[in-house]
Amino acid sequence: MDKKRLIYMAIFIVVCILLGYAIYRVFFARKALLEIGTITPGESGEFPISGEGKIPGQLVIPPSQLPSPGTVPITTSPTQPGAGQPVLVIPPGTLSKALITQTTQASTLGAAPAKNSGARFYNMQDGKFYRIKPDGTIELLRDQIFYNVQNVTWSPKNNESIIEYPDGANIYYNFDTGEQVSLPKHWEDFSFSAEGSQIASKSIGLDPGNRWLITSDPKGTQVKLIEPMGENASKVTVDWSPNRQVVALSATGDPLNGSRQQILLVGLNHENFKSITVEGYGLESQWSKSGEKLLHSVYSPTSNYKPELWIVGATPDNAGQNRKPLGVNTWASKCTMSDDRFAYCGVPNTLDDGSGFAPQIADGTPDELYKIDTVTGIKTKIQLDDIYTIASMFTSTDGKTLYFTDKNKNGIFEMPI
Repeated sequence: MDKKRLIYMAIFIVVCILLGYAIYRVFFARKALLEIGTITPGESGEFPISGEGKIPGQLVIPPSQLPSPGTVPITTSPTQPGAGQPVLVIPPGTLSKALITQTTQASTLGAAPAKNSGARFYNMQDGKFYRIKPDGTIELLRDQIFYNVQNVTWSPKNNESIIEYPDGANIYYNFDTGEQVSLPKHWEDFSFSAEGSQIASKSIGLDPGNRWLITSDPKGTQVKLIEPMGENASKVTVDWSPNRQVVALSATGDPLNGSRQQILLVGLNHENFKSITVEGYGLESQWSKSGEKLLHSVYSPTSNYKPELWIVGATPDNAGQNRKPLGVNTWASKCTMSDDRFAYCGVPNTLDDGSGFAPQIADGTPDELYKIDTVTGIKTKIQLDDIYTIASMFTSTDGKTLYFTDKNKNGIFEMPI
């Protein structure tokens, strides 16, 4: 009997040891591996951990596991303290610093996409126009000096532009041929059609009865009167849609309750297009690449007069449909749509109440950069390598590069997307 009891006790001890070891492997050994950073992909299904310099509560991706060059690093939304889930962080100094490149350090004006990818701009220091090629090199467009240029409007398809001067003078210029044509001084706010064969502008006569929204060819001939503006010229935004259906937006619709406004879509032939409703004042807008949607910002009492970003359908067929806020406080002028779905925006990290009335008060505020899915509303934060306050933004025609200018720094910055 004593011998059997000893055998049972031995078996019991062995089973306890095995169970204890199994528990150790499942829980404590795994924790130890996490602490020293030896778990590799495939063992746990989680991102690998770097033990050196690791901060508790963070998952740090080592350089070997970073996305390949040309992809945009992101960080996930931080979880609440004590939630038990670590925050995904891409270490500074690895991929994120290499993404953004300053292509020129000159003081620039009129930065915009080039017709065959890359970008174009006016150098305010030497008075010449240049192109940034897709490989980042810069080439002179024409060896001619243009003094004291105030504004530049580029053709989306041709190597030509409308150049405006402080004294009201306007010229059409072709950078391929060197052809130059003077346009009337009372024309302003130019916009090219998508194929580049026409321009739209405001013709501002001294008499309000002689103020019109017009179109013409880029050289100022074949003028067509589109709509009279009268005393409402300041309420009209000339902005030809990529699909050519809308030539301007006009805040002259029927009065609505509160701060809401009815915005009219102005066509070329007196069409009675549906209007869109915006939830505030100070409308700024950006077309999607096809012209199907209008990204826009407004401010209102609801937002404490901070700018809010919205998206809405804006063709004659879908005007006003799928209208929704994107949950972002920024101006549309700090954004660009890379296609019909995704937008990139510079978003101030802080904004004072009432900033919609005076956007310049945010000129010294650093921006965060976001990629926004306008369908789902998901916002992906892109890690920046420096402090930027974005002035304008656009993508190359091939959709591979994001360009932006800064309110406090000279030059043009680019990053692959």
